[in-house]
Amino acid sequence: MRLDSQLLFSDAQKITETGNSDNVVKLASVEHGLTEVSYGKPIPLLIQVVADFEGITSLKVGVETDDNEEFGSAKTLVEATLELADLKAGKKFPINQVPAGCKGFMRLKYTVEGEGNTNGAITAGIVDVIDNSFQDM
Repeated sequence: MRLDSQLLFSDAQKITETGNSDNVVKLASVEHGLTEVSYGKPIPLLIQVVADFEGITSLKVGVETDDNEEFGSAKTLVEATLELADLKAGKKFPINQVPAGCKGFMRLKYTVEGEGNTNGAITAGIVDVIDNSFQDM
């Protein structure tokens, strides 16, 4: 699997509280109204824990889209939650492709449940292929 810096939402982004991915990715030409990208072959999306989380209950990741980079009217396309026991380095969130409904720009929203200090980090982005292993999905 290859990671392209222009297609990364998060590059080992430390998640300490609810917030958005460090980067917004422009996937489509909003200028010409051609915004949907989820036709034909699925576009692989990797959302992976790269540093163990601790002290929280769970982490929810949502894929959001909007027609501008400011996300004034963001729409959530899909969400997935992992409990603390699963938030260990190497674990992938069960969102493995760019969902339909793109308005041109995408970002991730991280929602931390529970209180506590966390050292966890996420790397997420659009990739050429997702390497799968024998893990519970």
